[in-house]
Amino acid sequence: MEKFLTITLKESNSSMHKIAKSVAVVLITLAATACSSKKGEDPQMTKSSPEVLYSQARTSMELGNYSKAVRSLEALDSRFPFGPHKTQVQLDLIYAYYKLDDPASGIANIDRFIRLNPTHKDIDYVYYMRGLVNMQSDRYLFHDMLNIDRSDRDPKAAQDAFKDFDRLIKSYPNSKYAADAQKRMQHLKNRLALYSIKVAEYYIKMNAWSAAAVRAQSVLETYPGTPSAEKALEIMSTAYGELGQEKLKDHALMVMKANFPNNALVTK
Repeated sequence: MEKFLTITLKESNSSMHKIAKSVAVVLITLAATACSSKKGEDPQMTKSSPEVLYSQARTSMELGNYSKAVRSLEALDSRFPFGPHKTQVQLDLIYAYYKLDDPASGIANIDRFIRLNPTHKDIDYVYYMRGLVNMQSDRYLFHDMLNIDRSDRDPKAAQDAFKDFDRLIKSYPNSKYAADAQKRMQHLKNRLALYSIKVAEYYIKMNAWSAAAVRAQSVLETYPGTPSAEKALEIMSTAYGELGQEKLKDHALMVMKANFPNNALVTK
């Protein structure tokens, strides 16, 4: 089990970039995932013992054939729900669905595991995987492939991932996954802050100056220390100027000068 429990930020990013090199690989993966959800395609599985099925699943995972592993694990899970490998089967299914880029099935299995095994010794891993799967759901492969900036997309999955990692760190601070979760939370903070900037910029286009200022202010309050802070202060300064709120504008510029002295708004 240990081999499948550690997933570093570098590993997951590397895997995504490798997939992004070829649309064909994506299509093959999707086709394999679809096939994995069909029950009863392999009559041999209906006759195999739980030991044989689990051995087949582990071998498939070792070889990186996660669609085949899922078929064996699903057969085990449905035919032997109380078998000797029941919890490990569920953990392996979570990992296999993650590797197949199937967040819907991954989250469903994660939530079921948490509901049925709230005190399991590997529950910290399950919360960690929930964060990873939600991060995976937040990414859109074809945008990555074409270098399209979609930081304005719905941030719900990113917000859920942030909550998952936050829960892991607060509930299991000594978990071996806590350090990596912390790094991922910073990445998510940057992503969520940038989303708020995109919203504020939209308000500016609509001449909704008050809404723009409030949204930019939320970046400083909710996501302090992110790269979007400078842009948030720029928006606040501009919005308060348009609203005739000179004191608030001057305050924003003062904060800008203290933190970003080279910004054009304070050097001109």
